[in-house]
Amino acid sequence: MNKLISRHNWVESFQVYKNRKVVSMLFLGFSAGLPILLVFGTLSAWLRVEGVDKTTIGFVSWVALAYGFKFIWSPLVDRLALPWLGKWLGQRRSWMLLAQVGVIYGLTSMALSDPVSGLQAVIVFAIVTAFSSATQDISIDAWRIEAIGDDFQGAMAGAYQLGYRLGMILAGGGAFSLAHFYGWPTAYLWMAFFMLSGVITVLLIEEPDHSERLKNLRLEQQMFEQLNLLHSTPSAVVRFQQWVVAAVISPFAEFFARNGWFAVVILGFIMVFRISDITLGVMANPFYIDMGYSELDIGLVTKTVGPFVTIGGALLGGVLVMHYGRMRMLMAGAIMVVITNLLFAWLATRDAELIWLILVVGADNLAAGIATTTFIAYLSALTNKAYTATQYALFSSIMLLLAKFVAGFSGLIVDASSYPIFFAYAAALGVPSIGFILVLMRHETLRQPENSAQR
Repeated sequence: MNKLISRHNWVESFQVYKNRKVVSMLFLGFSAGLPILLVFGTLSAWLRVEGVDKTTIGFVSWVALAYGFKFIWSPLVDRLALPWLGKWLGQRRSWMLLAQVGVIYGLTSMALSDPVSGLQAVIVFAIVTAFSSATQDISIDAWRIEAIGDDFQGAMAGAYQLGYRLGMILAGGGAFSLAHFYGWPTAYLWMAFFMLSGVITVLLIEEPDHSERLKNLRLEQQMFEQLNLLHSTPSAVVRFQQWVVAAVISPFAEFFARNGWFAVVILGFIMVFRISDITLGVMANPFYIDMGYSELDIGLVTKTVGPFVTIGGALLGGVLVMHYGRMRMLMAGAIMVVITNLLFAWLATRDAELIWLILVVGADNLAAGIATTTFIAYLSALTNKAYTATQYALFSSIMLLLAKFVAGFSGLIVDASSYPIFFAYAAALGVPSIGFILVLMRHETLRQPENSAQR
């Protein structure tokens, strides 16, 4: 596959963004990126403006945990057909539309609620919004993987990141601007309106082919036999057990059956790949403040320049994956993350000059954009299209599990040492992922003759 991809010239590689499905991914990414800040950072600002105490605001931020636990209900999105919408739009599009309606309802209801006299209502509708948004993420990820071949997954990831970042920019700076002039309820109503872009996109795109699922019926039948769940006239309980096996157990069994013992190595790589940049991210803003950069400088560089550089990196990453292949770009992305984290260690030894901040943050965001796009493309290729939603949701959850835990100790390390040492430590956390990638590349090289023989 990589040899095939490497033969694409640069013109062909950039033309991938003209593909209709890739363009659709831009709007779906926007729809996915818009809600998350509206139940997290932006919501915290609104509540504080209304006089809600900081302790309560901290507890309310737990609403965003819905995104970390979406793997729990992802089997429903994979297997449960919606009664009427499913017949009209198909499995993926129907769940996307239902989730988008849920987000619009949640945001509109939050706008019509009073955080002072009706804080509980705001929290309930924020939960509805977060749950619906996480469900939308599950269905969008599944559609992205199923709608187009592996060669285009880098471009799909790049377009998704572009749309996602634009959605976050609108939900952040855009919402703040609207709130300044018209008030927070009006800002949230406008955010609900902008979600219609996703609705329109869902109505225009095509449902992907689901014939791949039929190939895994044999595996499910074998599991039914082993668990003694095959009956000529199964009861309601047995039918429910069969559904659980097919929807919940089979996706995990299939992944381990397909990869054997090497599945453990793959999962280990997924767990460590983002530890480095997530750990650094926790202490980034305190570092800027302690260095003496003004709030204006921090906002300009990290909230304006940074996101647009990330977008550029994401789009470039899609082209590079198309041109060089996933594995080589995974290695390049992992190395760039380590190097840019070391740049922060260097920055910590300099005076607070704006030019150095721009260069370091710009390099970090460029590396993050390229690495994330490549990583998404890699995870997409790992999934079996028969269990897309469940397997991808599992991978994305594993990606954050260890990383978030390790990142929680960032402050302790800074307090016990210094910022240069901390950033060197964050860079060192990225080294294991390089080792894992070397093993993955070796494994892929050894499997190429086997795959060629099978074809």
